[in-house]
Amino acid sequence: MPMANNPRDAGPLDLANLKRLAYFAAVVETGSFTAAADRLGITKAVVSQQVARLEREFRTTLLTRTTRRLALTDAGQAFYERCARILREAAVAFDELADVSVEPAGTLRLTAPFDYGLAMVVPAVVEFSRRHPQCRVEMALSDQPLDLLSNEVELAVRVGWLADSQLPARRIGSFEQKLVAAPALARQVDAAAGPEQLAGLPFVANAALKEPRRWVFEAGDGRRQAVEFAASISLDATPAGLGWTLPSGGIHAVYPASRFRPAKVARFVDLLGELHAARA
Repeated sequence: MPMANNPRDAGPLDLANLKRLAYFAAVVETGSFTAAADRLGITKAVVSQQVARLEREFRTTLLTRTTRRLALTDAGQAFYERCARILREAAVAFDELADVSVEPAGTLRLTAPFDYGLAMVVPAVVEFSRRHPQCRVEMALSDQPLDLLSNEVELAVRVGWLADSQLPARRIGSFEQKLVAAPALARQVDAAAGPEQLAGLPFVANAALKEPRRWVFEAGDGRRQAVEFAASISLDATPAGLGWTLPSGGIHAVYPASRFRPAKVARFVDLLGELHAARA
């Protein structure tokens, strides 16, 4: 394929350049040419050559390379943001096409947090298997997030706040956080004038949370109050009368950063969303 004299001559629909968008985005998201090649299923040399050609043809440095790391230039950062947006839109287009033209088949590999998985995902798997008996489901329940790529996971259900915002995700529900107390502590809780007065009470920390002992309360007028608890015992009844709430969190379906999303994944996420809506 001859090189264009002017980089703009290639035009926005040049297929070779569109493919390079995916190569470049994979390098940025994985942090190396080797990892990008593994994700894309091609050789490191191809990825390196195509990104270098992209820079050469458009006379712009996108990445600075050292022996230890890659870094985006300002032009590279701006270009990546547009690349990511284009690739997300392309993925959605392919997903929609697959969703209407292909019946779910094969094995669906998914992961979810333990408690949420038992309460919501297991019933969804049972119903999914009833609707699509030609599919098998392999499910790993773990409160430690699994890496989707290395564990060959096609779908992760994440409860809370997404740590990796670069992976494609769909919000399927939400949850409220509540601080609860045993009946023996109810009098002390009721007497508290604000969240800070709860800090000295016995407390159990949820190790699945990022900051299990630090809780941020919000008043009706928007004021926030952070409280650092000392973990000790389990609490199991609701306190009342403080007039403060804890922030709600999201429940998301998180997908690997791949071009295609099988119909089995899309249908399962739709089903899980249906179950959430029914319980709301």
